Amino acid sequence: MRFFIELSYNGRAYHGWQNQPNAISVQEVLEKALSTILKTKIAIMGAGRTDAGVHASQMFAHFDYEAHFESKDLVYKLNSFLPRDIAVASIFEVKPEMHARFYATSRTYHYKISTTKNVFDYDYSYLVHQPLDVEAMNAACKILFEYKDFQCFSKTKTDVKTYHCDIKEAFWTQHNGQLLFTITADRFLRNMVRAIVGTMVNIGLGKLNLEDLHRIIASKNRSEAGFSVPAQGLYLVKIVYPETIKIDK
Repeated sequence: MRFFIELSYNGRAYHGWQNQPNAISVQEVLEKALSTILKTKIAIMGAGRTDAGVHASQMFAHFDYEAHFESKDLVYKLNSFLPRDIAVASIFEVKPEMHARFYATSRTYHYKISTTKNVFDYDYSYLVHQPLDVEAMNAACKILFEYKDFQCFSKTKTDVKTYHCDIKEAFWTQHNGQLLFTITADRFLRNMVRAIVGTMVNIGLGKLNLEDLHRIIASKNRSEAGFSVPAQGLYLVKIVYPETIKIDK
């Protein structure tokens, strides 16, 4: 039987989601917890890979297990066993062919920028002292909808068959000294959101203009795009699946 597990994590202490040979990851900690409680080796597959220091308020992964268990009981045991920076929200059975990564129809990320110094935001947002032109940054968001190939925002050494992504929404909002970038797409390339935000910041600072963004995307060259903003401001906040993935009870 195949199960989906819904969780959240504070990524500050982890070297990303995926297992690493010489560093601690969220996947490793969760696999160890599941294996200990279920008394058999459990391997999990996540819906995606977040980089070191990136957070997730909603992440999904799947695992296979042949014996019966009470989902609420397993959620309770996992939350008692896991460290305080990883929390399990739910576990539910899905159809055997369902895959946490390949069956997701969209993913949404937030990126937080603080425009004033706040000691409580320091580890969870990116502080930008200079004034940013949010109107220009939102105009830049609209340009993203005109393209599908975002190779210019991808890490150069990455094993993907295509750089095409269908961006469904992208916009900036401002509230109480903080800027929030929201972006939703069917898939994301490695480092894509942080590279987009870095480019948007350069537009907000007046270092780049809107025509530059057209040129950057058309170039398909990562070195043409802006810097990669720090990981601590990035959050995976929503993953959507078809309702048909679940087993009808």
